[in-house]
Amino acid sequence: MMQPRILGDIRIRAMGIADVLAVTDLDQKAFSLPWPQRAFENELTNPMARTWVVDLPNVENQPLIASMIIWLILDEAHIATIALHEQYRRHGIGKVLLAHALLDAYDEGARCSLLEVRRSNEAALALYRSAGFVEVGVRKKYYSDNREDALLMNLDEIKPEVWQSVLSNNSQMKVEGIE
Repeated sequence: MMQPRILGDIRIRAMGIADVLAVTDLDQKAFSLPWPQRAFENELTNPMARTWVVDLPNVENQPLIASMIIWLILDEAHIATIALHEQYRRHGIGKVLLAHALLDAYDEGARCSLLEVRRSNEAALALYRSAGFVEVGVRKKYYSDNREDALLMNLDEIKPEVWQSVLSNNSQMKVEGIE
């Protein structure tokens, strides 16, 4: 697993047990069908899981602003969940977190990536499409809270040079409101 990465105002690091309550809270605010706290606790000991958080190291109490879990299954990086605090959406943080996680997965043998996303989640769809993911199918009535379909999306080839470029281009990332 990669070491923590500082990109200007943000830090991407591995999730720890001390982060679980904040990650659970973030997930509850981001999704209508959030993961329970116990699920995040379990992911910390799942050998297939890579768990990431984004915080603001230069801000008192270093608040968590994003989290992500990827499962490494053979040569696939399955994006299980990614959540961003509403205030920090549409600033490029999701794409930077995705780049970091996919580079780490590539270093561990993943060569492609896949995910499920709500058909109505336009922000996530825009992120994934901009990252090269394409729709390959539908899971009908996948989400139990409202029976919404999930779109299946694939990234057929993780290209490390593409993701390294995303990180390099954001090496001095500034987050609005951070001095």
